Amino acid sequence: MTEQVLSTNYKAPVQLLRGHNILVSGAGAGIGASAAEAFAAHGATVIMLGRTLSKLEQVHDRIVSAGHPQPLLFELDMLSAEPGDYRELGESVLLQLGCLHGLLNNAALLGERSPLANAGLPAWREVMEVNVTAQMLLTQALLPALHAAGQASVIFTSSSVGRRGRAYWGAYAVSKFATEGLMQVLAEELENTSEIRVNSLNPGATRSAMRAAAYPAEDPSALPTPEQLMPAYLYLMGKDSAGLHGQALSVRVEDSANSGGGQ
Repeated sequence: MTEQVLSTNYKAPVQLLRGHNILVSGAGAGIGASAAEAFAAHGATVIMLGRTLSKLEQVHDRIVSAGHPQPLLFELDMLSAEPGDYRELGESVLLQLGCLHGLLNNAALLGERSPLANAGLPAWREVMEVNVTAQMLLTQALLPALHAAGQASVIFTSSSVGRRGRAYWGAYAVSKFATEGLMQVLAEELENTSEIRVNSLNPGATRSAMRAAAYPAEDPSALPTPEQLMPAYLYLMGKDSAGLHGQALSVRVEDSANSGGGQ
């Protein structure tokens, strides 16, 4: 696995994703919400998936108010969802849109941060269910729609603790190692059978509720916002990154974000 860095200096064409249908999980807040808005602002019809309808509706209203394509909302709790729920979602996407050009697997739980010696099984299972099993079931259910698009991009939001283990990150770190494995296996399976690209992206320390929960004493104003990361997500979702497949990527936030240039 080769790790590359994506700069936020990438300037996405205004209509980069025009005519594209893209599903974002965990779209109610944080990186997921920012990605949904960024993809819509660049022409995509976004399918927003999340467990809290009111949060999805807020993002939906911001997208519509800005004059971007009307998003679709799917309320789904990935902790309790059954395989049939994901199959119904995949069938609905095909029926309503005909195909899917992009999938951002972004939803995740932080879980307990403690030594493995003290890890509780219920909390461990919850993190694995949302961060690993649900990502697999969602991707599996959407593969027919991704194949129907011809060329498509699948992104797994990863983490630095999923590439090098770190004490006290417990189930979250282990789940992100599994995310990297899921990306690699899927990428190799699709490499010679389709034009679906699969990559993982580590956003780094980001101003979010999850980060605040993990580091309560940290000054959030010192961290980049989810919006500052979006050039990297746009690059990876769009045609300009057509040569990237099966890669473990990280975001480098530049002071001159969106000032122009490529990767």
